[in-house]
Amino acid sequence: MPTIIAMQPMSITTSIPRPDLQTDLRRARFLANWLDARFSIFGIRFGLEGIVGLIPFVGDTLGMLAGVYPIYLAYRHKLGRTVMIWMAINLLIEWLIGLVPVVGDAGDIWFKANLRNLKLLEVAALERK
Repeated sequence: MPTIIAMQPMSITTSIPRPDLQTDLRRARFLANWLDARFSIFGIRFGLEGIVGLIPFVGDTLGMLAGVYPIYLAYRHKLGRTVMIWMAINLLIEWLIGLVPVVGDAGDIWFKANLRNLKLLEVAALERK
């Protein structure tokens, strides 16, 4: 006769690690730096978003999608709806600026929504403590 082994069901809440705010902030800093300030030419700092943004509509949309990560972190760590709304507004402004050919690319490099959102995220994280 076959042996039946009783197994205890695994709780989903115990198997998923608790999110670490400091680790997520480090990732957000890394992403914001790469998207908005990784490179410098003649003292003008820009990132991948400024380069990819040269592709009309698609580049700006990809940059905006990458910029959603800090909003997700604000949601994940319950940092407040107001912070998430301001972050979304920053991304929307940068996306709209970037839609204007040539001038929009310069505006995109100037506005730096990802660095602005990083600052909002860090301030909200400090206020939470």
